[in-house]
Amino acid sequence: MIRRLVRAPRRLLGSVFGWLVLYEARNKVLLAPSALRLRRIEDAETRRLAGTLPGPPTALVATVVPTHRRPEALLAAVRSALAQTVRDQVVMVVDDGAGLPELPDDPRLFAVSLARNTGTAGVVRNVGIRLTRSRYVAFLDDDNLWEPDHLALALEALQAPGGPDAVYTALRRMLPDGSERDVLSVPFDRRRAARESFLDTNALVARRTRSLHFSRLRRTPEVLPREDWELVHRYSRRHTVRHLPQPTVRYLVNPESFYSDWTTP
Repeated sequence: MIRRLVRAPRRLLGSVFGWLVLYEARNKVLLAPSALRLRRIEDAETRRLAGTLPGPPTALVATVVPTHRRPEALLAAVRSALAQTVRDQVVMVVDDGAGLPELPDDPRLFAVSLARNTGTAGVVRNVGIRLTRSRYVAFLDDDNLWEPDHLALALEALQAPGGPDAVYTALRRMLPDGSERDVLSVPFDRRRAARESFLDTNALVARRTRSLHFSRLRRTPEVLPREDWELVHRYSRRHTVRHLPQPTVRYLVNPESFYSDWTTP
């Protein structure tokens, strides 16, 4: 069977496995050395930074905000997180080694800086996950914003009887000039997700489990799929994921993104 698949046309392989699944299998082979090195860095930084905190920040929801050299955008993102109607929340800002601006004085807000730049969004987010304690985890990048009811809508679905393990809302995709590009709202289908990357972690709120961590592969902008896809594809193997069609995220399609390449539509 394996030999037949290896010799099969590319179209057949793509229909059986999904192109993103095949690309990720290749990534795990080619980029494995980077993952080992970055895991050591992540472990060391988590231990070091935990020692600088009075205790692990704890709440119903932990919001992890990775950042790198966007002080003004970071302030706006943090304010939108703190403005959520859900108050039982901690916000953990993790700076990827560039330094932090002065942030709002709020007992729910915590901020740490990695000792050096990793350039790997997954590692930065993982440190934030590991430094906090919560039942649920949400993610907000430093150049995006949430509507005030983002967490409330997610938690209503997550805490309902028979509710899913994770939800993601629709994205209102914004251009740098402030105009709206479109609204991205795609119901979750794991087989479709094997071929398309339509879910961004800025819209995701998930139950904290051992599966909720990001890939530690060193993904340059040319490496596909991105960390978001890998996390949800792995998490959804054993956890239920549901889409909420309400657009609660103002997502910047940023041509100067530190982690992403927006040169293609």
